[in-house]
Amino acid sequence: MTDHETSILKQIESPQDLKDLSLESMQVLADELRDLIIRTVSQRGGHLASSLGVVELTLALLKVFSPPEDRIVFDVGHQAYAYKILTGRRDAFHTLRTRGGLAGFPKREESDYDFFDVGHAGNAISAAAGLAQARCFGGSNHKVIAVVGDGSLTCGVSYEGLNQAGAAKKDLIIILNDNEMSISPNVGAMAAYLNRIMTGQIVTRFRDEVKNILKNIPGVMGRSMYVLAKQFEDAFKGFITPGKLFEELGFNYVGPIDGHRIKHLVDTLNNVKRFREPVLIHAITCKGKGYSQAEQKPSLYHGVGPFDIDTGKVKSEDGPPSYTKVFGQTLIKLAASDPKVVAITAAMEYGTGLAEYGRLFPDRFFDVGIAEQHGVIFAAGLAAEGYRPVVAIYSTFMQRGYDHIVHDVCMQKLPVVMAMDRAGIVGEDGPTHHGVFDIAFTRTIPNLVVMAPADEDELADMLATAVTTVDGPSAIRYPRAKGQGVEIKKTASVIPIGTARMLREGHDLLIIAVGSMVPPAVAASRMLAEEGIGVGVMNARFVKPLDRDMIVEKASAVPNVLTVEEGVLAGGFGGAITELLADNGLSHVKVLRMGIGDAFVEHGTREELLADLGLTADGIADMARCLVVKTPKSTPRSVSFVRSRTS
Repeated sequence: MTDHETSILKQIESPQDLKDLSLESMQVLADELRDLIIRTVSQRGGHLASSLGVVELTLALLKVFSPPEDRIVFDVGHQAYAYKILTGRRDAFHTLRTRGGLAGFPKREESDYDFFDVGHAGNAISAAAGLAQARCFGGSNHKVIAVVGDGSLTCGVSYEGLNQAGAAKKDLIIILNDNEMSISPNVGAMAAYLNRIMTGQIVTRFRDEVKNILKNIPGVMGRSMYVLAKQFEDAFKGFITPGKLFEELGFNYVGPIDGHRIKHLVDTLNNVKRFREPVLIHAITCKGKGYSQAEQKPSLYHGVGPFDIDTGKVKSEDGPPSYTKVFGQTLIKLAASDPKVVAITAAMEYGTGLAEYGRLFPDRFFDVGIAEQHGVIFAAGLAAEGYRPVVAIYSTFMQRGYDHIVHDVCMQKLPVVMAMDRAGIVGEDGPTHHGVFDIAFTRTIPNLVVMAPADEDELADMLATAVTTVDGPSAIRYPRAKGQGVEIKKTASVIPIGTARMLREGHDLLIIAVGSMVPPAVAASRMLAEEGIGVGVMNARFVKPLDRDMIVEKASAVPNVLTVEEGVLAGGFGGAITELLADNGLSHVKVLRMGIGDAFVEHGTREELLADLGLTADGIADMARCLVVKTPKSTPRSVSFVRSRTS
């Protein structure tokens, strides 16, 4: 590793500066780019392996094409670090994923070179098809290119885009970046189909041997036999490489090609640039290329925290286990005692804490790929036959399965457990990854029990409750965070459905908090007690059903209620409490709601963003003081509260 950028990278201010570079200089530049990416991610964390794998491909794209006139869309956007550096953001790259700095994904607001926001997999082909159609409407002739990771081909919407784009016959280039990985190793029939390219090595060796033999046969007969053999090879190869599928969908298939040979990439792109119809280029790359630890363990270095470059060791903080780890350990215990317990995830076996479960119960573990909708329906099918499936999907990705939660799970009252990790503010990945909508979209669905633990022991209890007791569908939301440091019982307890807990009593104000907001609410109550303000705190535990009797009883005894949630206010938990109090005639109770307002939250550390939003002990205490202080009669009895940099 070098300590500073070398001369070639310093000279690149825009893609135009690549046009006259020699291939030898571009290879040096590739090494410099990798050096900068590794050094930056080692300090900031981020998506390392995927961006390292596309360095040469990115260089070739920017040498042949001319954004921002030509449009390049990445899928998923965590491949785009080299692209950011080469499109005028080199000097700001050290701010990657920091508050007010560069986003971890392409973002239209950030640069004219970013043509579409991409944080979830599967949208690039459809977006590129739309960009290509818009170009036709406008009478332009610029190129549209989608760089698609092979993991996105486990995503159904990618095939919807391929189906429409191929039939439309528009000028569109799709580059399939095939590294046999999404986050976890790719799964399913399409992954197996793409991986058959490895068999092509055998065919290639056989072809070369036959070619040499036939070429040594003298005269016309030798040449005729060689031509016939070549025709047979072309036909046979269609059964071995994936090209046949894409050609049937209407694309000219080119490849597979080596995604790390810059000259080959440049020549190929220059050739297809002349096409005026859909083209798919199949490039084989190595995820983590150039950093041995990432090449050996690409899943570990897909999304990684700060790490030591020399050893590759990820820097860890001491403290309690994460909610994710507690979830995985608890599910293992439940599965050990019940053979009907099944775990399902969507390309996130490590991120959801299910890797060890998969090792211990391989026959009851299913990674369905980036196919959240299918995962939910698959779970419903299992539940219909008496099994207890637990679907572990990040909150932000569970949004994709919403229709099937409604139609295929809840309408049929099937006992599917939806474990929604990364609920609330997730931090540096930003607005595409914050899990702030799940309370609003789950609490409106009939037959669904929705829970949120205040600590890691309560998470274990809720998972046990969902798996063993709930007679129907349930959802548990928990944050991307370490636990509170409480002791976890050896055997989880069952929580009676729809029961809250009073943690502190107070006559001036009642705080009703849910999930991750319970600990700061308790801390705020203690702070206010020192000021002579009596603040009660209720741990709601259930978003649905609410503990109606306790909430009405306790709210009736105080003049003020403050609700606190780590989610959007519109349709959220605070709205449910307000509705309950109104329905029970508690018009004398003044209510304020704390949560996230009508704006997308940008990226930064989780701690920074929660402070911005006022969702800390200090922020809750400030709002409690506002409620307790005497206000004019005209003050509205229910207002929403949010702090953010945009408000």
